[in-house]
Amino acid sequence: MGNVTIRRALLSVSDKAGLVELGQVLSQRGVELVSTGGTAKALRDAGLAVMDISDLTGFPEMMDGRVKTLHPKVHGGLLAVRDNPEHAAAMAKHEIGAIDLVVVNLYPFEATVAKGAERDEVIENIDIGGPSMVRSAAKNHAYVTILTDPADYAGLLAELEAQDGATTYDFRRKMAGKAYAATAAYDAMISQWFAFADQGETFPEMLAITATRREELRYGENPHQRAALYVPKGPHGNGIAQARQLQGKELSYNNYNDADAALELCAEFRGQDPAVIIVKHANPCGVAQGSSLLEAWNGALQCDSVSAFGGIVAVNAKLDGATAAAICEIFTEVVVAPDADEDAIAAFAKKKNLRLLLTGDLPDPRRPGLSVKQITGGLLVQSRDNGAITLDDLKVVTKRQPSEQELKDCLFAWTVARHVKSNAIVYAKDGITAGIGAGQMNRRDSSRIAAMKAAEAAEKYGWAQSRAFGSAVASDAFFPFADGLLAAAEAGATAVIQPGGSMRDQEVIDAADAAGLAMVFTGMRHFRH
Repeated sequence: MGNVTIRRALLSVSDKAGLVELGQVLSQRGVELVSTGGTAKALRDAGLAVMDISDLTGFPEMMDGRVKTLHPKVHGGLLAVRDNPEHAAAMAKHEIGAIDLVVVNLYPFEATVAKGAERDEVIENIDIGGPSMVRSAAKNHAYVTILTDPADYAGLLAELEAQDGATTYDFRRKMAGKAYAATAAYDAMISQWFAFADQGETFPEMLAITATRREELRYGENPHQRAALYVPKGPHGNGIAQARQLQGKELSYNNYNDADAALELCAEFRGQDPAVIIVKHANPCGVAQGSSLLEAWNGALQCDSVSAFGGIVAVNAKLDGATAAAICEIFTEVVVAPDADEDAIAAFAKKKNLRLLLTGDLPDPRRPGLSVKQITGGLLVQSRDNGAITLDDLKVVTKRQPSEQELKDCLFAWTVARHVKSNAIVYAKDGITAGIGAGQMNRRDSSRIAAMKAAEAAEKYGWAQSRAFGSAVASDAFFPFADGLLAAAEAGATAVIQPGGSMRDQEVIDAADAAGLAMVFTGMRHFRH
């Protein structure tokens, strides 16, 4: 396929960015401009000669603009195979002129939904003629150039300059692929709106997922894997993908994954006392609240200072210089915060490889949504784990009632445990994690690992006993046997929070009573795989 000289262009855009400049260059090259409605007015206001689409088709725009480009003189000019004698004869017989360039971007459906428009306005912003022209032009890319993104205007103009007013097949083919991606994404957004917002479905029969590539990453989870960051269409709040990076080298796949885990847990403490979360390999290794971020940092670090090396830190408040300086005392990959003051930014600037991400706010931990996981030959889709419990939801099942402090520690430990990979065990005391056991094949081993970490911390810092003594212990799922609970009791825990629901619940309750523990059931499980 060879070059095609641009002689006639059809322009119809909702996004007018760069339109006039494009029209001026095309006009200077002698390209005939055909346009519609507001696009034609913008070009004329800039002093350019424009043919109305109604003059091309011989029919006026009608039905509030719903019918204007759906006409043989438009689609014939787009779809005709130029070197096919029958097509050429039909064009001549019906006076259909070839259209060499189509510049279209679609009605702002996404923006209309995002602003909370009423249903009728949303429906009116479903573009029909635009996608039809895009698809026709893209199908016939052997002869027609299609642009759907103002960001590609510069590329077109460079192509015309280099090819003496023509476009190459490679350029047209690339733009055609992008055009079909644009119409696919557009239709996906519409189908999602109908399913989720308009009809209230959780799992529609056809699930259309669309996202835009933000950047290609250096590599994936391992150096031999390739990776990229995509951002889903539609509202997505203050996530890691939307954070502003102030300094440091590019984020890796693992950085994004770990930083997201840190931010998700940090969001649980939105609007609460200062909190610091340290994450390693997507698992929290230290979490604490305090009267200041610095106090919380020290508490979180002391939980597992070995794992904290090379970790990810997230905080729930504006970072100050003293906390930033303390964080800089150990090797840290990424720090995530809603904001940072000048002293904090200056402290981090001395660590050129440390990435500082500012989110502006913390996401809502109770927000709805779907999580999607790929398996061999399919996708597993579930509603996001946004369930929560309060003090009133707890059911005391032991003879001993928990104290007020034990209840606070139970809820704190439970909050952390829901973000730890299963099987998860978390010891916590006075708003500080004492030990965290993650990802073991049985709950007893998680209990022992968490207790071991608490003991190691006590030895390192010279405490008389580990913080597990007098702590509350949280289990993300029920204890199937009493052994996990007994391991927690041996570590010094005095209160237990767990979902309950095991066939052996009574055996576990009896063991708790025998050990003098207080235990509460939540009735809610938080597996995290």
